[in-house]
This record gives sequence, C-alpha cells and structure tokens, in this order.
Amino acid sequence: MCMNCGCGEVDKRHHPTDIVREDLQRAADGAGMTLRETAENLSRSTSKLTEGQATESQPTTAAGTL
Repeated sequence: MCMNCGCGEVDKRHHPTDIVREDLQRAADGAGMTLRETAENLSRSTSKLTEGQATESQPTTAAGTL
C-alpha cells in the first residue's frame, strides 16, 4: 500500500519515495528475516516514534534477539 499513505495497495508505488512490499521484503532478506518479522519490528519501532520513545531496543530476527 504504498505503506506510508495507507491506500491499501501494498505493491503499488504512487511516488518514488513510497514504501511498498518490495522494500520491506528487501530489508527482510538483507537481515535474514521473514517479511512478518520485519513488519513486526517496524510496527514496534513506529509505535515508539509516535509515542516519542525512540530508543535502542532488541529487535527480533530469524535467529532470535540480536
């Protein structure tokens, strides 16, 4: 969904800067993680940002906690 705008189209990039499934999958692949793990980590991170609590944390990986 150009995940940043919330349109619901997960694979359609409306603008060059939009975030789509391909970007998330590339990040997951680069870290040796699943798409789900990466999405869950991203969700937790963005929650912290919106709560004003952006701090270092222990992300989940395919092998467990880093």
